[in-house]
Amino acid sequence: MRVAALQLSTLPLSNSKLDNYLQKCSKKGVRVVVLAEYVLNTFFKELREMPKMMIAQQSSSKIEALSLYASRYNLIIIAPVVLVEEGKIYKTVGKFTPEGSEFVHQNFLINYSHWDEDSFFDNEKRDTISFIRFEYNNITFAAINGFDIHFDQVWIELVKQGVDVVLVPSVSTFGSNQRWNEILKSRALLNSMYILRVNRVGTYYDDESLWKFYGETYLINPFGEIEKSLNSKEELLMININKEEVEEARQTWKFQEQLKMRAII
Repeated sequence: MRVAALQLSTLPLSNSKLDNYLQKCSKKGVRVVVLAEYVLNTFFKELREMPKMMIAQQSSSKIEALSLYASRYNLIIIAPVVLVEEGKIYKTVGKFTPEGSEFVHQNFLINYSHWDEDSFFDNEKRDTISFIRFEYNNITFAAINGFDIHFDQVWIELVKQGVDVVLVPSVSTFGSNQRWNEILKSRALLNSMYILRVNRVGTYYDDESLWKFYGETYLINPFGEIEKSLNSKEELLMININKEEVEEARQTWKFQEQLKMRAII
């Protein structure tokens, strides 16, 4: 089946660009489309300076648009979105389908001094791992926010839930390319999964540095190899997912078989 990744910067108020891309995906037979982090909303550093009402309006407009396009073009759209509910701000991943929408809070939040999402967002500190999970055409998908890739417990839960394809919207910058490549190639191989990493493009300036979001969206196959990738500009990536390749990788390496034999999963 065909899956697409939209490599974009923060979208403008107008939804015409989004409409054009999603219409093109539908015409090309795509059924799942993934957007990067901080595409529906402005980047985190800018959100901190915005009134909550403005953040809520920004999100509401894009949620309404994606709900409409999912129905109009018969798509499953995965997109991170910031929700404002009862005065609190949450970082989530949204799933939009012709049947409706679903939102799951991000599991882990960045807590560095220069990029402290943890103190800004009101996501609860849960003792369980949650993520968007769905099935289409006999393939099991899951979607996690980019920072979640660093935590073993997330991948353990993905394996337990029989996931074949992990969709990873991200917002990577500061030359972290190689580190991300090695982490995700290892995760794909060891867990016998496809990983579609969808990274943001564009820039943000603060008083101290330039934040350049480098793109490099790519698909990694279940053998840990990068199959298709984009560069650092706005682009659309369309790829094919093959369940047989997932099964071949699991039969070849037998990592999950070992876990099942010991009743670990």
